[in-house]
Amino acid sequence: MIYVITGPTNTGKDRIAIELAKRLGGEIINADAFHVYRQLHIGTNKPKEEDFQGVRHHLFAIVDVDENYSIARYQKEARVIIDDLLSKNIPVIMLGGSGLYIKAALFDYRFKEEADVDLSQYDSLDNQALHNALKVVDAKAAETIHFNNRRRVLRALQIYRSQGIKKSEIPLKKDFDPLYETLFFGIEFERADLYLRIVERVSRMVENGLFEEVRNLINEYGVKQQAFHAIGYKESINYLLGITSREQSINDIITNTRHYVKRQMTFARHQFKMHWIKSVDDIIEISHGKTS
Repeated sequence: MIYVITGPTNTGKDRIAIELAKRLGGEIINADAFHVYRQLHIGTNKPKEEDFQGVRHHLFAIVDVDENYSIARYQKEARVIIDDLLSKNIPVIMLGGSGLYIKAALFDYRFKEEADVDLSQYDSLDNQALHNALKVVDAKAAETIHFNNRRRVLRALQIYRSQGIKKSEIPLKKDFDPLYETLFFGIEFERADLYLRIVERVSRMVENGLFEEVRNLINEYGVKQQAFHAIGYKESINYLLGITSREQSINDIITNTRHYVKRQMTFARHQFKMHWIKSVDDIIEISHGKTS
């Protein structure tokens, strides 16, 4: 059985997943797109080794920030671990709020092999000019992607350059079941309470040295790394480069985190058969009902 603990950030997923793993004798697989990076700590709130309390865990802190870690690679690596654990009757707990990573690992989500494409020609373009370049080759995709979402714009250009097809023409699969026996869980929360916790969390991140962490990272790796698209890092870089003020950077982190929570909720509700719970006991009760 696979137990997926997903949903919005800052709702206590780590605590629930670790407690569940200890109760069931299971192991945890990361499903957060930015927890795979070794050097991202404060801004991602990645669990520390001691937080796992001896629970075996996988795909945390496995690549450096100057490596581009793709969903396709995650799919391959996660499935190898899943298949190995399930063959040994070890419960699998997937932990994280990156819905596409979960979808890729557990569903019939297929990727075309992509050739390595040099996108360095776009480095000198600002966001609007980059978006205009996408309009030329895939106007429909450009309509659905905001010009400031540089990562998604580059991704659409990469698909066109490597596969010769438009991102807007790739068919979407819907309403299919997971490849494995899986239950999906999210932690119940009050929206107002969660938003307050987001503000408190961002304040703690700054107090704990977020800007110093980011300064050290860009001094070593530069600013143009995929990993730095994580919320907390891109806004900090804008402050450190003098593009925004310290106060504006902090406000941007809070705002972008709130928007991300909304997207996480929408994705979870539409893509997974979610069970909303308050405790590990709720998970145990629901799973017993499903397997009895």
